[in-house]
Amino acid sequence: MLRRLERDDYQDIDSKVYLAGYIGKYGHYLGMEPALIQTELDRIKQTEPTLVATGGISHSRFLLDRYATAATYVVLTAVIVVPMVWMGVRGTLNRDLSHLAPLDATPVAQVDSPESTVNDAARLPSHVALPPPVQEQPLLASMAAFPNLDSSAASKKSSVLAPPAAVETGVGSHNLELSLTSASWVEVTDAAGVRLEYGLLPAGSHKIYQSDKPLDVRIGNVSGASATIDGHPVGLDDFRHANVAHFGVEIRDGKATPTAL
Repeated sequence: MLRRLERDDYQDIDSKVYLAGYIGKYGHYLGMEPALIQTELDRIKQTEPTLVATGGISHSRFLLDRYATAATYVVLTAVIVVPMVWMGVRGTLNRDLSHLAPLDATPVAQVDSPESTVNDAARLPSHVALPPPVQEQPLLASMAAFPNLDSSAASKKSSVLAPPAAVETGVGSHNLELSLTSASWVEVTDAAGVRLEYGLLPAGSHKIYQSDKPLDVRIGNVSGASATIDGHPVGLDDFRHANVAHFGVEIRDGKATPTAL
């Protein structure tokens, strides 16, 4: 390798990539000036040949080659899927329309025209008399009384007006009575952490909670609720936050009173 570099014979060097490194290192080893080394490196530097276009392609041909495959899939999908969907929708509509009939359509009665009646009378012998025309009978409304309907209506009215029976929960000498005109979430917990009520109660609920311990009461949708403690009404608006009332029931000197929490 050194002999070839001394003779400037670079043709037999297998790797041209390392040729510049060989010359640089050998020149520095011999103590040559860096300018001379750089001159030699510039001389042997290979220039890349300039790329020359041998042919051209139009923009439309380029777009066609690029999107031809995608366009083919789109066309095949439209040709296959669209007719199938159309046939399915059309078959469904025809099947549904064949079974539909307007509910308000009146039945068509077949009425003989006057001309046909006259012709039939002319064809009959003279001694045969035609029957008189049939007249439609008017519909008459019955004026008979139905006492059973009145009694059923009265029973329904009495059942609607009757207040729902109260449901009692818990054991104790003090009562918290709750009546709901609208559905509401209710939570009633005693001092021991026992829940006397926890859930959504429907409209019309009437419940009584009995306890000898203080209670923690939460009532949602308070605009449709009313409460009493031992028969005394509770002003739920005094304990209202938004549409939820939260208050407690304290027992002092044997008397239960509402208190804010």
